[in-house]
Amino acid sequence: MSPFLAAEDLSLFGRDPWWLVVVKAVFCFAFLMLTVLLSIVWERKVVAWMQLRIGPNRHGPWGMLQSLADGVKLMLKEDVVVKRADKVIYVLAPIVAAIPACMAIAVIPFGPAGNEISIFGHRTTMQLTDLPIAMLYILAVASVGIYGIVLAGWSSGSTYPLLGGLRSCAQMISYEIAMGAAFASVFLYSGSMSTSAIVEQQHDRWYILLLPVSFVLYVITMVGETNRAPFDMPESEGDLVGGFNTEYSSIKFALFMLAEYMNMVTVSAVTATLFLGGWRAPWPISTFWEGANHGWWPMLWFVIKVQLLLFFFIWLRGTLPRVRYDQLMKLGWKVLIPVSVVWLMLVATVRVLRNENYDFADIALYVGGGVLALLLISFVADMFRDKAKTAEQQAPQPAFDPLAGGFPVPPLPGQQLPAVPRRRPRQERELIVSGGVDTVSDGTSDGKEASDG
Repeated sequence: MSPFLAAEDLSLFGRDPWWLVVVKAVFCFAFLMLTVLLSIVWERKVVAWMQLRIGPNRHGPWGMLQSLADGVKLMLKEDVVVKRADKVIYVLAPIVAAIPACMAIAVIPFGPAGNEISIFGHRTTMQLTDLPIAMLYILAVASVGIYGIVLAGWSSGSTYPLLGGLRSCAQMISYEIAMGAAFASVFLYSGSMSTSAIVEQQHDRWYILLLPVSFVLYVITMVGETNRAPFDMPESEGDLVGGFNTEYSSIKFALFMLAEYMNMVTVSAVTATLFLGGWRAPWPISTFWEGANHGWWPMLWFVIKVQLLLFFFIWLRGTLPRVRYDQLMKLGWKVLIPVSVVWLMLVATVRVLRNENYDFADIALYVGGGVLALLLISFVADMFRDKAKTAEQQAPQPAFDPLAGGFPVPPLPGQQLPAVPRRRPRQERELIVSGGVDTVSDGTSDGKEASDG
């Protein structure tokens, strides 16, 4: 087998007794819930600090129990069901959105794959399970969660929730293509789709250094996938009241909010696993402390990375304004997808040359030549495009008639409204009176009207 391909050894998984599997599953769910509760408080505190406000400070020490109080309040609120809603889908939609959000954490490694920790005297791995196609499992689960939002908008029997659900569907399709291309670059370098194998392949260098473009692409797409600011168009209160969850209240609304924050935690964990070394200690610590990547310490490094990525989400919300929907679609289809496909081809070319034992200088020469060829082709294409635009501008354009369709319409780009006829200046107009044209009362020689006196 080639040294550039990872041979995932998953023999250590699937050997735990049933009670240990239950303990791990409960831990994963508790980790998600506690991280969500802390993230809600942290977000409100950080945004308040950015906006020079105090933030929550009433419930618990330093307001740390604010999210718990919000959850109790939502559970005690009246549960309203819209009369025109499809009752079964209306009730199932929040559940469909929340359950997949907590399933992806099952294949996220919190520590090494070796049996390095002991739980109640039983040696086990710091991961619930792993699969040879673990990353495809994460992609599939994340895609299922979108159905909850779409079904919530459709089943509400209202216009604005339906528009929010359709926006979410279009946004998911647009950004998952670029996300898949970013994943494929990692698969090419690691030689595996197993999460534990991907982390093992980053023992000497994290993939954020080897694949910086893939990291940037995935960070942008994960913000769009979680419907967070500045890409929170499915729940834009400025034009959709509340978006897909407008007609929801009480615990069903809380499930949507819970799903959003659990998705944030999940994509942050995936980012740390794929690009930030997963559970591995940061560079300065790993150089002088050999035990940093053994025992229970890897869980600490993993949690710190996840919390830093959650802070990045909060930072974006407190900094950037919401983009327009056309800008959102243009970024997804005209920027992210072409860049991700070109970058994937570049990474595949480098991997093939590495597998063929080419030197680094030869690889740089071939890759540089390919990039220069692409730049030259794009330059020539831009020249012909500019000539075509100049020819179109020089061609005579038909006069624009705003009332051609029976009602006034604004001009399109490149069209101009016809000149509006103006009234002649007062001095050039002829004053007509009842006594005739040539009377003394017509006015003085300087054009001013004569008075009746």
